[in-house]
Amino acid sequence: MSIYEQISINRQRKQFAVLIDPDNYDRQRLEAVISRAEQSQVDFIFVGGSLLTFDHLAETIRTIKESTTIPVILFPGSIMQIHEEADAVLLLSLISGRNADLLIGKHVIAAPYLKKSKLEILPTGYMLIESGPLTTAQYISNTIPIPRKKDDIAVCTAMAGEMLGLKLIYMDGGSGAETPISGSMISKVKESISIPLIIGGGIRTPEQARESCRAGADMIVVGNAIEKDPSLINEIASAVHSF
Repeated sequence: MSIYEQISINRQRKQFAVLIDPDNYDRQRLEAVISRAEQSQVDFIFVGGSLLTFDHLAETIRTIKESTTIPVILFPGSIMQIHEEADAVLLLSLISGRNADLLIGKHVIAAPYLKKSKLEILPTGYMLIESGPLTTAQYISNTIPIPRKKDDIAVCTAMAGEMLGLKLIYMDGGSGAETPISGSMISKVKESISIPLIIGGGIRTPEQARESCRAGADMIVVGNAIEKDPSLINEIASAVHSF
């Protein structure tokens, strides 16, 4: 079964992905997080970040693959964050912004490499949502996020992404987001599309994860909060999988 089939078929069961930024983990910490992910039956491990300062991507992926059978999906902040030892890659098109490089330009450069690799390609409409002060993702992407209270803009953007043939919609507050995406926005976007909806950014508690699931998220992604407190993996996984 492909990873996309796993995401699509299992939509009756909410899914949970742990986001690993290779810059923020040494091997010991990474192995501890993977062990918790195994215990909690985490569905996917995303690997990547808005800005990778150190060349730890390959080492991080290998450590994960040596320690677990949980699928590893690249969440690349740039074309430099692609590695064929992962299982799949979110091919992100930043549909909330107007930066042509992140809509199609970088994809053209990456396409020949991706074509030769064994990575499963997951075409993903990536939408940055206003979540407080400027985040790393907003700064690096040089785009303005969708205003937090403009549900209608988010709905129309997600619908356009699906009509363009994208297979997933990923709404993200960005790394370091102060607040999660509102339940109202999640609910209205969910009602407007038929493809899986991924929600990330600003989720720090099991209750916030539950709220996003109640609103309609098919998958919850948590990164920063887990870096600070790995025990949250167990709590958030329990909250997500209770649906």
